[in-house]
Amino acid sequence: MAEPKLFELNNGTIQLKVSSLGCTITSLSVPDKNGKLGDVVLGFDALEPYLKGAAPYFGCIVGRVANRIKDGKFTLDGAHYSLPINKPPNSLHGGHKGYDKVVWELVEHKQGNEPSITFKYYSRDGEEGYPGELAVTATYTLTSATTLRLDMKAVPQNKPTPVSLAQHTYWNLGGHNSGNVLDHTIQIWAKHVTPVDQNTIPTGEIMPVKDTPFDFTTEQKIGSRIHEVGIGYDHNYVLDCEDEQWGLKHAVKLKDPVSSRVLNLWTNAPGMQFYTANYVHGIVGKGGAQYDKHSGVCLETQGFPNAINQPNFPSIVVRPGEKYEHSMLFEFSVE
Repeated sequence: MAEPKLFELNNGTIQLKVSSLGCTITSLSVPDKNGKLGDVVLGFDALEPYLKGAAPYFGCIVGRVANRIKDGKFTLDGAHYSLPINKPPNSLHGGHKGYDKVVWELVEHKQGNEPSITFKYYSRDGEEGYPGELAVTATYTLTSATTLRLDMKAVPQNKPTPVSLAQHTYWNLGGHNSGNVLDHTIQIWAKHVTPVDQNTIPTGEIMPVKDTPFDFTTEQKIGSRIHEVGIGYDHNYVLDCEDEQWGLKHAVKLKDPVSSRVLNLWTNAPGMQFYTANYVHGIVGKGGAQYDKHSGVCLETQGFPNAINQPNFPSIVVRPGEKYEHSMLFEFSVE
């Protein structure tokens, strides 16, 4: 494996550090209400813990298919495929060695007014059980003083394949070392969720959130009803509310009441996994900070989980001659 490297994008307001290992955001510093910079993503100071598998997908891009595939099996055009069962009884985030655990190749690193960095990865036919070769690129751009954009593209070379990439950053707008996110408020532009079975696989139902603890159509504290959903939120939201800008849908608004930092996320993906770091426990991160349950929140825009096995979900199959395109725009502010 090539040696992973760390790169920086800095526009004088936002400072982003990203590694070629999994296109991983290791640090993202943005100003609070007093203009004080704070690192708002969970992670490690060095690349070694990422290489050793100590990170529960901190900051990385996951694929070829994000989230869970039931029993690690699917059928496409009459052919049966079996994937590694790395999160029994399912396959999760691309298998044992998904795109988060490979070193991507640097294509371009631009400075200037809109600094950007582009990585590419060529996924082989049969890699982690998936069909066909896939050429993948990811570009991070600081498009304005307080805006980060991620553009992910994937082009199948010779066979149809499921593709659904996701950016798996754990956010804590109070600062990565500020404790849990239960007092953050969140608004999600979704009137429906895809409820799950005991193995976190969607049942196929598209369920209205009204009158349930999943309703974040208006701003609510993350912790206000979290005790009603088991160990926490780990659910796919159907982004079906009309609010668009830059050709992208408004997915979520996250706010920390102490620092007054706000993150608005816009995307062209159909769904978003809202995950409250339920399985994080006793991880020692940057600067010796301890990360525990609910110490961050993931806002993973995506195709629906297990969509390859659910005919009523939006298709994630991409065929030769077609292109997968997934954009996310992270807009930071204070209020």
